[in-house]
Amino acid sequence: MSSIHIYWDESHFWGLLVARALRAWSVPHRLVRGSEIADGALAGKFGEVPQALIVPGGRAKGKADRLGTDGMDAVRSFVEAGGTYLGFCGGAGLALTGPFGLGLSPWSRKPYTNRLHHFMSGHVEARLDTGSELVPDGMDEVLLPVWWPGRFEPSDPSVEILARFGAPGPDFWVADLNLATLPGGTMNDWEALYGVDLSPRFMEGQPVVAANRLGRGRVILSYAHLETPASPQANRWLLHLLATILGEDPAAMAAKGPVPAWDVAAREIAWEDEVLLEARRAMEEIIRTGADHFLLFWRNPWLLGWRRGIPGAGINTLYSLICESLAGEPDQDTLRFWEGERDRFRVLMHLLKNGLTGYLLAERLAMTVFHSDTGAVSKEGLRDQRRALFGLPPEPGGIFADLAGSLEELYWRLSRPASS
Repeated sequence: MSSIHIYWDESHFWGLLVARALRAWSVPHRLVRGSEIADGALAGKFGEVPQALIVPGGRAKGKADRLGTDGMDAVRSFVEAGGTYLGFCGGAGLALTGPFGLGLSPWSRKPYTNRLHHFMSGHVEARLDTGSELVPDGMDEVLLPVWWPGRFEPSDPSVEILARFGAPGPDFWVADLNLATLPGGTMNDWEALYGVDLSPRFMEGQPVVAANRLGRGRVILSYAHLETPASPQANRWLLHLLATILGEDPAAMAAKGPVPAWDVAAREIAWEDEVLLEARRAMEEIIRTGADHFLLFWRNPWLLGWRRGIPGAGINTLYSLICESLAGEPDQDTLRFWEGERDRFRVLMHLLKNGLTGYLLAERLAMTVFHSDTGAVSKEGLRDQRRALFGLPPEPGGIFADLAGSLEELYWRLSRPASS
């Protein structure tokens, strides 16, 4: 079976999802950085030229910045020469035409006129194109997971639409609202009474997965996260795509079954590193504080939910990367890297714990005194706290960016083949 490269930079916990899926299915793969792609990783620098480049979710601009001009040119050359590009969510956005895009697809990204419409998550019904070789036989209507997806702006009929959005599934959320818990007609009432449109009906009929040819290669873009743990229909489709890309028997690939459920907190510890263990305890205390004050909760064993405005995704990213790093076994090169990094990491983690705990409690106080109109908690002050800790959306920053950068480097090193 030929290998797959996973573009690791700026992937946060979305990169972990892809790596977990391929590891569970025993699909040979390597995590590669933007600098490695620019230096020839897709042209066979590590031996065999990969069959595909998978680009996980994450911020498209950050991914483009890490690739640089040489890396972006290398990705285009790889696809034009016959490789496959498979992008999920932010990885799909990276391939589009437009600012920070690679231009692998003639389509562009469609902006949101209502920012709240971007905060959609959970499973949605989808109708698939059963006439495409990229769709498994008999798979026409499925539930696909989306996690805060972007949107395609269809502009070229040569692009094949493989799936279109349907109605929300049973676990669908709009921002921090669980649609299943709202009485029927609530969103219509809100729109009529308050002029607030939170309905996901605008998504229905829009493309969610698309494909096109580029030179001798293929581009497959999905705003659905087919690598989501324990999402059987999405996982079955991803297995079929992998079989097609790698030239494997689709039935044999399908027999591998869904991606195993991922319980982040239950990951076994293989590397008893004091600093990482301390960081794990700190993150668990932060999550506990957030949960105790109705700001954070576990939607499932790998994904936090959060009140709108709380940096839940960043918290989720740090905790996941710490737990997965502790589950790895470092070689001597990784230990040397971490020895030079760990003291700085410990200091930053201590700053984050103290600052984030205070920030979460200040957000809770602001919610409590909101109706009193006392002005006790300044919105500008909260914004400044968040900026220092996590930056301001959509760009990560603050202490978080430094910690996440160290952990992404560490996990990449832990995941490298022994011969690297």
